[in-house]
Amino acid sequence: MLQTVGEMDGDNQTGAFEFLLVGLLEKPEQQQILFWMFLSMYLVTVVGNVLIILAIGSDSRLHTPMYFFLVNLSFTDLFFVTNTIPKMLVNLQSQNKAISYTGCLTQLYFLVSLVALDNLILAAMAYDRYVAICRPLRYTTAMSPGLCILLLALCWVFSVLYGLIHTLLLTRVTFCASRKIHHIFCEMYILLRLACSSIQVNHTVLIATGCFIFLIPFGFMIVSYTWIVRTILRIPSASRKYKAFSTCASHLAVVSLFYGTLCMVYLQPLHTYSMKDLVATVMYAVVTPMMNPFIYSLRNKDMHGALGKLFLGKAFQKPK
Repeated sequence: MLQTVGEMDGDNQTGAFEFLLVGLLEKPEQQQILFWMFLSMYLVTVVGNVLIILAIGSDSRLHTPMYFFLVNLSFTDLFFVTNTIPKMLVNLQSQNKAISYTGCLTQLYFLVSLVALDNLILAAMAYDRYVAICRPLRYTTAMSPGLCILLLALCWVFSVLYGLIHTLLLTRVTFCASRKIHHIFCEMYILLRLACSSIQVNHTVLIATGCFIFLIPFGFMIVSYTWIVRTILRIPSASRKYKAFSTCASHLAVVSLFYGTLCMVYLQPLHTYSMKDLVATVMYAVVTPMMNPFIYSLRNKDMHGALGKLFLGKAFQKPK
């Protein structure tokens, strides 16, 4: 396949095939603006998620199922942005925009797998909140350490398989002579639009597996939060209602941001993919991982305390 693609592109001498990540904007001054913007966002994302991981790891009070999944969500977001942004920054500063065929598929594999993993971890977190609020007496047994590890392992298995299926299917696709990718990283819809061979199988499998990996967990989250809201409304005390809802507010905000941008890109026919969808892709690939640490720590008193202890040590600890 690699040789066929290379021949179509006139690279018979080397047998190598490369894509060109030309980016969103082509003017040098605009690329400089994008470089500093994405570099700042990357640094904020890395620092924010590392602080979340360190704060939870250093505070024994946060060694609970909810924060166990939050730590793994932060790890996923760290890997997610590191998969795309460093190469993007190099391209913005370099005249050579090329990315090898293998490098492009590798980037795509991790992108697809980590998006699926993000989604499944969010579904596991919704289940945790459902049990905590709707079945509080069963919480300790229902969310045992063994079950939490099993849920996380299943999230990884399904995500790895999801990414592998689509990456392997893409190796069967023949690409046209044009190898310009008008994007800042290798993305599924962009690559499929460059194909010269039939992509019917790819598109069908994308829809079928997408329903399993994304729509079923999303439906589960909607049902979970429907029961959560019904349970909260039955609580007689206003203060207890507020406390119960505040434990879910951060998760709801992250779910809304994640699915809002994801739906803008993928709930549409392939031929309608346009520049606005490229911006939406950047939103879920760059902005969402950056915002997650802020959303989870903004109104979370436990996180405030853990971050304070991380920076100030024992001086910040509350007296017993």
